[in-house]
Amino acid sequence: MAAKVISGKEVAQQIRAEIKVEVDELKQKHNVVPGLVTILVGENPASISYVTAKGKTAKELGYNSIQDDQPGDISEEDLLALVDRYNKDDSIHGILVQLPLPKHIDANKVLYAINPDKDVDGFHPVNVGKLVIGEAIFKPCTPAGIQELLIRGGAETKGAHTVIVGRSNIVGKPIANMLIQKGPGANSTVTVVHTGTKDIAYHTKQADILIVAAGQPKAVTADMVKEGAAVIDVGVNRIGMTPEGKAKLVGDVDYEPVKEKASLITPVPGGVGPMTITMLMKNTLAAYKYSLNEK
Repeated sequence: MAAKVISGKEVAQQIRAEIKVEVDELKQKHNVVPGLVTILVGENPASISYVTAKGKTAKELGYNSIQDDQPGDISEEDLLALVDRYNKDDSIHGILVQLPLPKHIDANKVLYAINPDKDVDGFHPVNVGKLVIGEAIFKPCTPAGIQELLIRGGAETKGAHTVIVGRSNIVGKPIANMLIQKGPGANSTVTVVHTGTKDIAYHTKQADILIVAAGQPKAVTADMVKEGAAVIDVGVNRIGMTPEGKAKLVGDVDYEPVKEKASLITPVPGGVGPMTITMLMKNTLAAYKYSLNEK
């Protein structure tokens, strides 16, 4: 029997509708809306696309959304001063500096300069630390999206053996930390495999939940997946063009054969991808509520 496909588009729409209701209620109560600034340095086409999508979503939800475009040759000092200005601006609740940054700028220095209470990407060491000890206000957006897909897709995480392929700071490490916490959508036994693992398939075949963020197209094949597993595919890989001239995208999972073995699976595109911006909006809402002392 083929797997139930978890649509990230549908789940993202559900969450956005919930956010919109809450924003409207809080706006009436406080006469303040969530403020999100996205700082874009240079003209990287992918970054421009991401930032435009973030701004559009924020406005649809009733946020005050600012896109602050800066030239690619801005000095590190001037960029840090800009971040500091938004740190001190009470109308801005979330600050996002779009990566990658030009090589002459130390990205960590810029990310660490963001006030942790406005770090809606969840990358500041203070927020990473809070995530590890189970007190996160902001969960990194892609892992938070994965967790929501598991919950709303009906995957039982409590007591499950979850295997994560990949150990990046953006996906692998944070989702591992999230899923070992006590609470809903967590309480898993977690194994992380990576390029240093001797026999990746040995571990993936034991997974009740398999999260794949390997960065390689179709890296996980059907013979590596346990019958009835829930499979979350984080990868997005371009492998040429469609006859219509669009980029052909595949995930890190060999989708069609794996779909026949899994109980739940996310597609690429349309799975984890749509969730990331939605969870950024959820983090901005959390920052806004925190500033208003709303729980």
